[in-house]
Parts: sequence; C-alpha cells; structure tokens
Amino acid sequence: MVMKNIYLSKNAGQKLAVYLEHKGWNINIISGCSSLDTDIVSHPDIYMCKLGPDDEAPVFFGDPYTLSPEYPRDVKYNAACTGKYFIHNLKFTDEKLLEYVRSKGLELINIKQGYSKCSIAVIDEDSVITSDEGAAKVLLSKGLDVLLIQKGHIKLPGYKYGFIGGTCGRIEDELIFNGDLSAHPDHDAICDFITGKGLKVKYFKDFELEDIGSVICDIQSCQNPYMDTLR
Repeated sequence: MVMKNIYLSKNAGQKLAVYLEHKGWNINIISGCSSLDTDIVSHPDIYMCKLGPDDEAPVFFGDPYTLSPEYPRDVKYNAACTGKYFIHNLKFTDEKLLEYVRSKGLELINIKQGYSKCSIAVIDEDSVITSDEGAAKVLLSKGLDVLLIQKGHIKLPGYKYGFIGGTCGRIEDELIFNGDLSAHPDHDAICDFITGKGLKVKYFKDFELEDIGSVICDIQSCQNPYMDTLR
C-alpha cells in the first residue's frame, strides 16, 4: 500500500505539521541519527533526496550511517533536483545516489555549494529560488529560470542564518514555507515568482521563517527503510 508521507524536522512549526495532516499527509518526524551530532541533525534533506518537485517524484533514501558531522561528509544526499536537473557539488555526492540519478536520466549540474538542497528552493523542472550567487550563475547558464534573493533573514539555530530551500517544499500545487515568509525582504518577488509558475504560496505568520531541512513528500514508497533510526 502506498502512503502519502511527509518527512519533517522535529523543529518544524506545529501549525505546519497540522496543516499538512489536514491535507491528508502522514507526518514522519525526523529527530536525527545519533552519529550525526550537529545543529542540522533533524533535517530531512541531509538523509534523503527527492528527484523532483512534484508529489510523484521518487525519493532516494540515503544510509545515515555513512554520514558524519564534518563537511563534506554530511552533504552526500543534499542535492537539489528539479526532475530534469540534478544539482550538487558532484565531488561530494554519494555514488549510489549518482547511479540512481543517472538511471532516471537527469542532467547533472555541478555547483560549488555542497548544501545544494538547503540553498535552492525547487519550484518546477526549470525554475528555482536561491540566495547563492555562484549557484545562480551556473544555473542561469544552463537555461534555468532563477530568482536570486538576498542572503539571510532566515533562522537556523547554531548558524548565522539559514537558506530558502530548507524552509519549504512543494506539496501538491503549493509551495509551503515553515514560518512567516512575509517578513522576508524579498517576499513579494518570491510570491510573484511562484504564482507566476501556476502554484500557490502558503506560510504561517505565527512563527519566524526557519530553515528546517526542507519539507519532503513521498507517495511512491511505503516507508523510509531508515525511519526507525531517524525518529
């Protein structure tokens, strides 16, 4: 039986989790692997990689025991995937993930940023949002539609600031953000970019916009094989 699963950090806002539950999704809370003792230990995008923004895109579940806190050994699965492009620092990508991606026919794009999924919000096959100027330059050269926003203005405990990709996820026809997107100085541009792609925007004014390692959905797998390790 296929279930509608959402993978969500234990640090996600309660209203976000409730909203997703009301939409019929089963919420899987990530606490993190005990061997990965960092401030991002509960971030889903450290442990898994979704191969596209739509609900039916498959999710690759990485082995958490291959990770360690030292960069770049914590970014092996932290790639941004549009369903057409696989975007990562390819020197650091897990070999099994690369093999899987190649089998799906995605085009590989190399960028310097190892935390690619954290840094990039995927909107559709050809559209992304990021504050990483280097990544934006590369993606623009490949023909993607890129909205470059200001750095900062996103909470991430233990760090100076967080990143736009880690605050959100595309669920059905909405980009859903963990917190108050309206407080971001590029709020209007972000919303216009998303709605211009035919999608809706949902956020919650009750709490600060925070990087929680993405909101990842999966309807192809019955269960993450490592879920018990990550609870």
